[in-house]
Amino acid sequence: MTYMEAIAEGLQESEVNFLWVVRKPETSVLNELGEKVGERGIIVTKWVNQSDILKHESVKGFLRQCGWNSFLENICSEVPILAWPMIVEQPLNTRMVVEEIKIRLRVETCDRSVKGFVKLEGLKKMIKELMDEEKGKEVRKKFKEVGAAAKKAMAEG
Repeated sequence: MTYMEAIAEGLQESEVNFLWVVRKPETSVLNELGEKVGERGIIVTKWVNQSDILKHESVKGFLRQCGWNSFLENICSEVPILAWPMIVEQPLNTRMVVEEIKIRLRVETCDRSVKGFVKLEGLKKMIKELMDEEKGKEVRKKFKEVGAAAKKAMAEG
């Protein structure tokens, strides 16, 4: 199963509404997902302004790889993150914000390492956790606190 197939199946089975922006689309995977989820999902294959998406009131969570700039953008938007680290500093960033600051949940991998191939069940479980479960509520509450502090720190004066 490819990453695209794992994400598609995880989104389908999680039963949450979603917007999925894909830079290098695997058309067959996206077409099949679109047919299965109907209006519950929006799939975009063109560039979008991520900052505008994060500011939209309907966005309640964000799956991302956890580069530092993206993380700071998420804090300021107060949108909690489901972390999926892959390269360079992303595993370290994820470890810090999941285990130390406790403002993210992390996608489970096959070998339980910080980076590795994602299990379908782990992705589905963590999407539901972020959106619906108690741990997700705690992360959202903490994220709002940290986001408000970040905005205050960047304010005039």
